[in-house]
Amino acid sequence: MTSSPRAADESTRDPDGEEPLPPFGEMVAQQLGGWRGLVESSVPVIVFVVVNILWELNPALIASVGVAVVIGAIRLAQKRPIRHAVNGLFGIALGAVIAWRTGEARDFYLPGIIQSYVFAAALLISAAVRQPLVGWGWSVIMAGGKSDWREDRRLMRTFIWLTVVWAVVWILKVSAQAWLWYDKQDDLLGVARLVLGTPPYILLALFTVAVVRRVTRERPPAVESA
Repeated sequence: MTSSPRAADESTRDPDGEEPLPPFGEMVAQQLGGWRGLVESSVPVIVFVVVNILWELNPALIASVGVAVVIGAIRLAQKRPIRHAVNGLFGIALGAVIAWRTGEARDFYLPGIIQSYVFAAALLISAAVRQPLVGWGWSVIMAGGKSDWREDRRLMRTFIWLTVVWAVVWILKVSAQAWLWYDKQDDLLGVARLVLGTPPYILLALFTVAVVRRVTRERPPAVESA
């Protein structure tokens, strides 16, 4: 027997009767500026890598910054949110200034490497003080701002070790880039920046959702009601 649309809608509501959250993939995309934001954030880096290989450093810097500015201007003209474009432009411009001053193409990626190490350190510190950033990220993105997980020991432990997993993955990926930077492998560093950028984030996010949903399903009814 086919269920009615109303019954299907009721089944997708959360226990408090609130409207169902958007699909997880949609929420991740929104946090990254949408799928268009994912593409736009990669374009200046791709331009830098290609122009630097085919030509030289200064034209690559000019081209990448120029593309980032154009992307921001198009978003502004279309009255679209420019927060992600501005953030991307700042990162591109900072890397371009450092590379221009040192004359080393590899230094274009240095701000991103440092930023990733800072992010990994913040993850580890948050886990150590029992304020796991992954848990707070879950509250913002998946739980409508609620932090009920802090009252559940099992969920707290889950978010702590998930935060450590995020930190370890971040350390591994940025260390690979740092080694290429140290070894002056400019072209490989550019490829690594693209490959180790958004894809690990999406995989970690999917893994996090799968783990938390399984733990939530396995909680005793008394814990859920509490």
